[in-house]
Amino acid sequence: MRSVEEFVREETVLLPAPGEAEHPALALANSAVALPGGHTADLLGTPARAEQWLARRGLAPADAGLEEVCATQLRSLREQVRSLLASRIAGQPALPAAVTAVNDAMTRVPTASLLLWDEKTGPYRAAPHPTTAIVEHALAAIAADAADLLTAPDAVRLTACASPPCNRFLLRHGRRQWCSTRCGDRARAARAYARRTAVE
Repeated sequence: MRSVEEFVREETVLLPAPGEAEHPALALANSAVALPGGHTADLLGTPARAEQWLARRGLAPADAGLEEVCATQLRSLREQVRSLLASRIAGQPALPAAVTAVNDAMTRVPTASLLLWDEKTGPYRAAPHPTTAIVEHALAAIAADAADLLTAPDAVRLTACASPPCNRFLLRHGRRQWCSTRCGDRARAARAYARRTAVE
């Protein structure tokens, strides 16, 4: 049986669930993976892992030096986004705290390009991104993507992986109900086993 650490190393090279490449909010929601045996692999479990996760998605530099408080903020937003995705899929009202958390993350940093002035080159526009606010900018980008994902026409394609114990979300393409080939194979094997044991 693989350890959780081995799974985390393997998971970083697995293909993302359908929709993750386009939606960092979906990737964030899927960054805590349920494993057989009741274990969970948390791809944001340490500041170093959280920093690697953000850097791979272009949301922070690889040497940002994230602290535990930053990783905790990221994990907290993940739980709120997971709650919103689950509510949308189930057709249930969202928890007000989850909506508030996403709105707070989006509005905590300026999103407009501000007017700046360089002594030599003159005026220009740029989005402020001080190094002290790297995580806040990443959280704002993810929260904005979550809001877009939940309100876009594609939201009807949101679904949860249909292969227990997997807890990942995906954007369904056609009839595909699984986040990965691995989960699809596991679900098909479980169905075949159930058919065999029902006949016996």
